[in-house]
Amino acid sequence: MIATIQIPSHVQAEIDLVERNMLLQAEDFHSDLKDTLKALISSGGKRIRPLIIILISKMLNSNSKQIINLATAIELLHTATLVHDDLIDGSLLRRGVPTLNSKWSPAATVLTGDFLFSCSATIASRSENFEVIELFSKTLTVIVNGEINQLFSSHCNTSKEDYYQRIYAKTASLFETSAKCAAILSNPPKEDIERLRKFGYALGMAFQIIDDILDYTGDQLKVGKPVGGDLRQGLITLPMLYYILENPTDRAVLRILDGKCITDEDEIDRIVRAVAKGPAIEKAIEEARTYVVQAKECLQPFNDCHEKELLLNLTSYTIERNL
Repeated sequence: MIATIQIPSHVQAEIDLVERNMLLQAEDFHSDLKDTLKALISSGGKRIRPLIIILISKMLNSNSKQIINLATAIELLHTATLVHDDLIDGSLLRRGVPTLNSKWSPAATVLTGDFLFSCSATIASRSENFEVIELFSKTLTVIVNGEINQLFSSHCNTSKEDYYQRIYAKTASLFETSAKCAAILSNPPKEDIERLRKFGYALGMAFQIIDDILDYTGDQLKVGKPVGGDLRQGLITLPMLYYILENPTDRAVLRILDGKCITDEDEIDRIVRAVAKGPAIEKAIEEARTYVVQAKECLQPFNDCHEKELLLNLTSYTIERNL
């Protein structure tokens, strides 16, 4: 099992440069924005999306000077979505650290997220590549549309198809864009760009499925937030979908199938424990593993090199983290 991602020093130096570039975006603005951005960056996170971008560019022997800007833009966009997500969900902890909305007013939190979105778009435009800029903009649209769908139409929804659409918008779309944009700037053959797009998609789907599993099985100290949060928000994720199939007469399942959410805390706790101990978790893990296999298959045509090996290790790590 891969417990951590082993990042070579020369790659870590580039990740550090991405973080410095992120901090610089608030340099000439309100001091609270600068302090907040510093706190957000230092709160944790493995910088998986920038890592994907940097490793792909190196695997393709890219000479593009825009890779660090792309990685910075993507990570700022990701950070902005987290700020808004925490406010929308009412989350008070992320990675074990108090969220911005737990300390600031809703207005200040929204404006901070807006600032980060603006910074990410500005940096993305510096790529001077129309395809990258267009893809970046479309991905932001997909993410926002996914959040709106979740707010207005996804509560207690037991459709597996809708679940896949939701996790694509929430997570896989940005993984997909990270990989494809890195490939575009590296200018390989078109079939390689498509392979890497599919790699990012599959990796992102696996990543979010594991996140959804950890919402039932994770250690709060390691995951950094209380378990069972999705169910409390009325979100039916893959582990619960499998539990519903296996337990059609469960009183909570019957309520959900009737279009009603579970609101009783004791009942939520019971279901969370039941899902965590039952076969639904292993079935969800197997589905994540299928995506991992797809992601690795997308990398096979590329020449063997250290960066390719790291991408394969990163793919394995995605499914093994904290399980």
